[in-house]
Amino acid sequence: MTRTSVARLLPLAASVLLAAWPGPAMAVEGAGVPHLDGRELGVLWVLPFAGILLSIALLPLMAPGLWHHHFGKIAAAWALAFLLPFAAVFGVDLAAYELAHTVLLEYIPFIVLLTALFTVAGGVRIAGSLVGTPLANTLGLALGTALASLMGTTGASMLLIRPLLRANEHRKHKVHTVVFFIFLVSNVGGSLTPLGDPPLFLGFLKGVDFFWPTVHLLAPMGFLAACLLAIYFVLDVWLHTRDPGKHPLIEGVHEREPVRIEGAVNLLLLVAIVGAVLLSGVWHPGVGVTIYHVPVPLETIVSQFLLIGITLLSLRLTSKKSRSLNAFSWGPILEVAKLFAAIFLTIIPAIAILKAGTDGALGGIIAAVNEGGRPNPAAYFWATGLLSSFLDNAPTYLIFFNTAGGDAQVLMTDLSVTLAAISAGAVFMGANSYIGNAPNFMVKAIAEERGVAMPSFFGYLLWSFGILVPLFVLVTLIFFR
Repeated sequence: MTRTSVARLLPLAASVLLAAWPGPAMAVEGAGVPHLDGRELGVLWVLPFAGILLSIALLPLMAPGLWHHHFGKIAAAWALAFLLPFAAVFGVDLAAYELAHTVLLEYIPFIVLLTALFTVAGGVRIAGSLVGTPLANTLGLALGTALASLMGTTGASMLLIRPLLRANEHRKHKVHTVVFFIFLVSNVGGSLTPLGDPPLFLGFLKGVDFFWPTVHLLAPMGFLAACLLAIYFVLDVWLHTRDPGKHPLIEGVHEREPVRIEGAVNLLLLVAIVGAVLLSGVWHPGVGVTIYHVPVPLETIVSQFLLIGITLLSLRLTSKKSRSLNAFSWGPILEVAKLFAAIFLTIIPAIAILKAGTDGALGGIIAAVNEGGRPNPAAYFWATGLLSSFLDNAPTYLIFFNTAGGDAQVLMTDLSVTLAAISAGAVFMGANSYIGNAPNFMVKAIAEERGVAMPSFFGYLLWSFGILVPLFVLVTLIFFR
């Protein structure tokens, strides 16, 4: 049997297994609105989600040609391996509702925002002489870490990854720079404001003060960022000493050119993107449209159209030559769009099981975060973080926010350490895997397109578990005991 056949049969086998797995009829909530009861789902329903993760992890190593040419089809097969048995067991109505809910309220906003940030940031080109020395790289990572809380981890990542890659083109060893970029800019740096990362934005919508994360997460974020920057600097100095690379400027072939920004109008458009996202969170007119039982608020619709308009405006105002010199292409965003479409669908039962709390198949995780009726901050930090490493960190944050009581005023005061632990776990540990946070995979895809041989899914886990997990243990002992 060929590798292609195996790749096609795995989702089919999962589909048959799940279709044979008993399940309840759908519940009905409100006026005929379908509702999935996570208490009735067994852990086997998470199999397609595990399948897409393992495909991302293993197929690029075991069958790189197959994965490169057919990853979209494989992702679609895993999505169908969940959706078709789900429709057979729970009914077409509930399957159509869950599909519509995921596409309209989660996937489309996700991919529209990501496309806007990818396009706008890709129009900013930092020209001139950029040389990736250990000091310059470390300062660049520190700058990106600071910007992440102002423009979001995705915005900062898309803005800075290309200049960083260009500055290090002459270096033989640059994988570690991209890995630490994901750690710091794509994750840890986004922990100080609701603009930084979606979980904190959800907390803001639930009543957490805008600057509460700034005050309560500054110490753990600063400690973690300082440790990572120090480790990176030492590692980069060592690698630079072994092989500094031949840069035209260093070799005296080219004269130093002053650093300048091309496509600066895109910096204003980045601010406009932040405004469009904030609009959807603070403006609630109370009207909208309903598509197959799914209410889509007007603020969501307006926000999406604004983001699409900003994307088109960026393409219009940025010269094609500048984008070409920036090595801009649509390949990375298309890869993310295809893979995350399957991830968003197959993750439905996992999130539903977690929402069921202690009555769900993963109830042991929910029960373990409380001791004697009181929240255990360390347990909340690790439970939220480990689940956020592989599941969407926004709903994971919300699940544990509600598990801890769900009252923002109480959580900000009497249970402030618990709320800080939930927030830090959701944001920090998104760095543990490529799919832990949206920009992680984007940065990986852009780096690979520029010729950087990034680690495999499991290879990246070795980096994160070898460097991040020991630091997270220290963070726990210092801040969340």
